[in-house]
Amino acid sequence: MPLISHDSGRPVEMFPGVVRRTLGIGERMTLVEVTMDEGAVVPTHTHPHEQTGYLASGRLLFELGDERREVAAGDVWMIPGGVPHQVTALEPCVLVDVFSPPRTEYH
Repeated sequence: MPLISHDSGRPVEMFPGVVRRTLGIGERMTLVEVTMDEGAVVPTHTHPHEQTGYLASGRLLFELGDERREVAAGDVWMIPGGVPHQVTALEPCVLVDVFSPPRTEYH
């Protein structure tokens, strides 16, 4: 079992104020930390990967399909592959996401 240092994940700015850091890629999943500045947006998108995540700190407006909900620190989401979703940071946020199968483009 490899132990991975947080600093080994290279920060990548995905969108203005949205930075991802890939922390682990296994045979069946990818673990990613995302930081978002207040007001930053991950625009509506889909992907074939199943995604589950945890909001470590901050508040988000989460749009998942037809549902809009404010998400607070400690809340969790489960997104089936192919479902449109978008997030907007209502304050600075730290998110942890897991994707299956692995997000090979995040290597």
